[in-house]
Amino acid sequence: MRRVRRWQVTRGSNDDVPVDLFVIGGGINGCGIARDAAGRGLSVALAEQGDLASATSSASTKLFHGGLRYLEYFEFRLVREALIEREVLLAAMPHISWPMRFVLPYHKDMRFEAETPTSRLLGVVMPWMKGRRPAWLIRLGLFLYDHLGGRRILPGTATVDLARDPAGAPLQDRFSHAYEYSDCWVEDSRLVVLNARDAAACGAEILVRTEVVSARVEDGLWTLVLRDADTGETATRRARMAVNAAGPWVEQVLRGTLGIDTGEGVRLVRGSHIVTRRLYDHDKCYFFQGEDGRIIFAIPYETDFTLIGTTDADHTDASVRPECTPEERDYLLRFASAYFRTPVTADDVVWTYSGVRPLYDDGASSATAATRDYVLSVDTAAGAPLLTVFGGKITTYRRLAESALDKIAPFFDAVPGPWTAGVALPGGDFPVDGVAELIAELQAAYPFLDAAWARRLVRAYGTEAADMLGDARSDADLGRPFGASLTEREVRWLMEREFARRAEDVVWRRSKLGLRLSADAIAALDAFMTGSAAGAGADRAAASGL
Repeated sequence: MRRVRRWQVTRGSNDDVPVDLFVIGGGINGCGIARDAAGRGLSVALAEQGDLASATSSASTKLFHGGLRYLEYFEFRLVREALIEREVLLAAMPHISWPMRFVLPYHKDMRFEAETPTSRLLGVVMPWMKGRRPAWLIRLGLFLYDHLGGRRILPGTATVDLARDPAGAPLQDRFSHAYEYSDCWVEDSRLVVLNARDAAACGAEILVRTEVVSARVEDGLWTLVLRDADTGETATRRARMAVNAAGPWVEQVLRGTLGIDTGEGVRLVRGSHIVTRRLYDHDKCYFFQGEDGRIIFAIPYETDFTLIGTTDADHTDASVRPECTPEERDYLLRFASAYFRTPVTADDVVWTYSGVRPLYDDGASSATAATRDYVLSVDTAAGAPLLTVFGGKITTYRRLAESALDKIAPFFDAVPGPWTAGVALPGGDFPVDGVAELIAELQAAYPFLDAAWARRLVRAYGTEAADMLGDARSDADLGRPFGASLTEREVRWLMEREFARRAEDVVWRRSKLGLRLSADAIAALDAFMTGSAAGAGADRAAASGL
């Protein structure tokens, strides 16, 4: 049951009325903060220069996880918080998140990344190991992983005989046993959009393709100049407090747009992934450890594919679009091929993607060692309060938002306390184990849906899939088909309810249908969307669902 919020009146934009919070950045942190704040009764506007989740928040490894390897850096608080959050989030969004089992094959050549505190400690007390990870240490780490977070839903660690278990079939014979543990999958970009939708339902104004070009403080209020990326038109908004959640651009916004001189900054770390044809038949994931101390995952992806990642490389300029380099691609191929019985080659790769993690600059000597924890900084020197978000990871976004509200609340009167734990995101109001039943109900109500189509809709929209399909009695009632089961009715839903403007928003962020649609089909979809929006005279507020 959704908690009743103090203020749920939908408001349109009014340049003359200042909002309480103006959030810069439409990634997971910005949308999470906007949702939490709006649900507590604060008036909120959010501007994103591109599409929601168009940068880091759609380029993750798609996991809600505690970060098993972070234990080697002694980041116990971060791991504990993330482990607790896995199940909180799983219960709130069972349509876009689900449990997965991870298989960690063991062999004697596994090594630590040389700069971890654990590696240095064992180098002193067990120098004969020469940087290798002993099996007892892996078991200890998995024991902590099972128990630090008060696990209730997810099963614990087990030992796997790879000679007997199906998980061993795709692997080389040299791997005889493994450990199996639990983490969760999440559709990262849909998570962002659903947080934005919920924020809007609480009254927040969500502005996509809207850049904040400048900001200054006047009479104790932030005055922000916005520019529409499509039309070039500008507008001015005012706010009592600003939130800089610009992700990779956080430092640029802080020093440039907001004019704040600070010694704090971010370290930009590029993480690249490859998507290959499906490499194995079972539904488990692999956690592979390399002889260089790094780790990668191999994960079943979109039914017919396998996702492999990620790398860690410094990225010097946020304005340069991150791309998986040939060197990174080949590194991932070599890494995976060291485990799989059949080598993975460049011919197997169907897509690559890369994102930039804006990690708090803690002075670490390598990208891999840089902290994944978040830092929230409040500055009032400009004459109005500013909260800046450094770092963070997708698993802890909700806790980050709660911590942000702890820092925001003192600047406003009588702000209610936390409310988001246990509250479902749109479409997520059904049991964690209820997906199969929901798919069956959808097919019964709409017999023209085949199993794959119904599953895709439930995994995207949950209980709202039927709302989207409406009164359709056949696929013809859903309007123009765009291919891969995408129809005009679904596209219009995404434009009217989920802030989508372009074909790329639909096929790469609201879904991953870009893996199945041709370039011509995507171009036709884009022409439809841009023409439909222009023909309807859709303005930004209407398209944001306000």
